Amino acid sequence: MSAPQTTVLILGGGQGKRLYPLTRYRSKPAVPMGGKYRLVDIPISNCINSDLRKIFVLTQFNSTSLHRHIHRAFPYEAFNETSVELLAAEQTLANTDWFQGTADAVRKHFNHYRLQPEDTVLILSGDHLYRMDYQKILQYHIEKDADVTISTIPVEKKEISHYGIVQVQTDGRIISFLEKPSPSENIRPYIIPKKIRGAFHGEVFKEKYLASMGIYVFKASVLKEVLSGSEADFGREIIPKAIQKNKVYGHVFEGYWRDIGTIRSFYEANIELTRVKPKFSFLDWESRIFTRPRFLPPSYFGSSNLNQVQISEGVLCEAERIESSIIGLRSVIREGTVVLKSVIMGNDFYEFQTPKGHLPLGIGKNCRIENCILDKNVRIGNRVRITNAKKIKETNHETYCIRDGIVIIPKETTIPEGTVI
Repeated sequence: MSAPQTTVLILGGGQGKRLYPLTRYRSKPAVPMGGKYRLVDIPISNCINSDLRKIFVLTQFNSTSLHRHIHRAFPYEAFNETSVELLAAEQTLANTDWFQGTADAVRKHFNHYRLQPEDTVLILSGDHLYRMDYQKILQYHIEKDADVTISTIPVEKKEISHYGIVQVQTDGRIISFLEKPSPSENIRPYIIPKKIRGAFHGEVFKEKYLASMGIYVFKASVLKEVLSGSEADFGREIIPKAIQKNKVYGHVFEGYWRDIGTIRSFYEANIELTRVKPKFSFLDWESRIFTRPRFLPPSYFGSSNLNQVQISEGVLCEAERIESSIIGLRSVIREGTVVLKSVIMGNDFYEFQTPKGHLPLGIGKNCRIENCILDKNVRIGNRVRITNAKKIKETNHETYCIRDGIVIIPKETTIPEGTVI
């Protein structure tokens, strides 16, 4: 019998409707982040930094871009035996339908994991921003002799409607789970016990709750057992079922963590990266975030005035001013343009000759781009103003969308000269 080991399953997500139109052509984990990364780079890098080498990524919706990125960024590494294996949804003689949820996705590929009963399975989401040493939760799982361990994070009462919250005993054992409760529900039993509060490095708070981060550790034998039914989702069905039958514990994570589930959270997480001392930074040599290596030239800037800007490789910029913005790979920004508090994802290629009848790739001259997300390969004409001056909260248009007041220009969209949005 082989020695026990940890197998990692990263869930590729469904349609990602709340991130639309960024998910029009790609899955949530494939959405660009921080100018040069993809969201899926976060959990994969955390695994590599935690010395976890057997990794599966389960995909279904709009998976081509994600597959291409993982194939180029994380090829099999023979010396350390690091393997990131893609498992796409498939129809077989035994399963003729697609994934019905997170638990169903794990169930339908169970034979591919090659698990021994004593092995450990770490299940992660592919669309969260955080830096974690998974060995800490794995060690906690072993110390508690838990069947299931859930990674949790303290949240305030006003935030609980966005998460599943857990009721824990003073020893950390979870005895109840409540999915996205409203503040009007009876949630007092879910307040973190005082004994556990004392472990937060001196942090003082009166009323907080432990929210599930969507990170689970299972004994392999227990995972097989809880997936023996037809339940489709971990949060709504599998976890409550396990709490009733198994020893389930909550491990408290105290670092930065953000669920990139909405346009607002995506936008804010990117803009926060431009601060002098951001809560999360890609600049951490001991726990690096890896991505696809590229061989791009240095970025070029003319007489631009830059203030708190995160800049990727291969940028060609002659903008007048850029502030508090992310500038992605191969971005082209022409003279006289002002960019404020925006996420510019850049381009997949350089265009040395503009196709007949098209505007040049990138942002034109004398434009103003403010509180925007420009997806990849957009063509913005001269004298375009995208500022949402009318403060519209939500709308859909042929060439743009507005979500929570943020204007999004979808991938490969053309905005004619002189347009005002």
